[in-house]
Amino acid sequence: MSDRSLRGRVAVAGVGETTYYRHSQAPEPEFVMCLKAILAACEDAGIDPRDIDGFASFSDDRNDPMALSAAMGIHELRFSNMQWGGGGGGVAGALANASAAIVSGLADCVVVYRALAQGQFGRYGQGAQIPGAPREFALSLPYGQMSPAQFFAPMVNRFMFDHNIGQEALRAIAMTSYHHAQANPRAVMYGKPLTEEKYDKSRWIAEPFHLFDCCQENDGAAAIILVSAERARDLRQIPAFVLGAAMGSAHRAPSSPATSFAIPDLATSQFKPVAKRLYAMAGLGPSDVDVVQCYENFTGGVLMSLVEHGFFKPEEAMDFLKLENLVAPTGKLPLNTSGGNLAECYMHGLGLQIEAVRQIRGQSTSQVPEVNVSLAVGGPMSPPVSTILYGSEAAL
Repeated sequence: MSDRSLRGRVAVAGVGETTYYRHSQAPEPEFVMCLKAILAACEDAGIDPRDIDGFASFSDDRNDPMALSAAMGIHELRFSNMQWGGGGGGVAGALANASAAIVSGLADCVVVYRALAQGQFGRYGQGAQIPGAPREFALSLPYGQMSPAQFFAPMVNRFMFDHNIGQEALRAIAMTSYHHAQANPRAVMYGKPLTEEKYDKSRWIAEPFHLFDCCQENDGAAAIILVSAERARDLRQIPAFVLGAAMGSAHRAPSSPATSFAIPDLATSQFKPVAKRLYAMAGLGPSDVDVVQCYENFTGGVLMSLVEHGFFKPEEAMDFLKLENLVAPTGKLPLNTSGGNLAECYMHGLGLQIEAVRQIRGQSTSQVPEVNVSLAVGGPMSPPVSTILYGSEAAL
């Protein structure tokens, strides 16, 4: 384990979120929701909002740190950062950037945030509304490959074909998220359970993705506050320490899903080298992980991400990915215990990061007993991808 490490030096002090809405249903401006989520995180931590001195986000968030600083009346802005590329693949990268700023002395109290109001700006899951095909889309758009589901489906189809994995594995992942959402009143799909029959009869979006394999489109905002480990121990909540974080991609990863046909390894979530660096920094391995929050842009990305994080081999997927193995509190590997992007909210994965922290605190609506290590995986197949491990005091 390298001396150049985040391990145990930074902790999550506070988490906050607004009500989550179906896309286009937010009753307030996106900027207002962003502020409300940050203020909720400050209240959770017991921190004066004016003491925040750093902002970090990802996925081209529209809420500018200078505007947020002015609205909150912060004393001094010392750090402002946006994780480039990767869309939701950058969520853990934003937390890594914030952690690095604290360790390096660039800032003392950094908030990572994401806000969405798609009715006020535009839908993320919709096909591109453009007059012509840019060069990177020249071999995709003219042939009808226009939306994220259509871009990612070939990657997952190839992986499932290569390893003889059936649709039942994807169905188990979807049903797990919906199962946990029924215990979570914050979830948009709370009160809307998913059955095998309902999944099987749902329409195809882009094979192998049924409707329920695809993430939601939501409005709302979420925020996470990070401080030094020493400071976190004196604040209101049980600290969730950063044990390790990593971001990046494999060799010759595509600049966008539209150019994925040119990569040497199509059937990957891009975590093969990244997960190794995560575990090396943390000094841990897959067997040490108590609970996983894995970003579901599509269930197939979860399948590949779990394999590439070492939880099972591809040929073991059909035996491992069963509902009883994935649900809290008794499953072998409790997964997406808030409902995740499929059934709680699609806040580009920041809600999954909050749930990973809640599991460390013992505050989840589907709590796993005695959680000391909690993994939160950023958006697969959208490089640069990122991933992070949180731990309790006992894990240090």
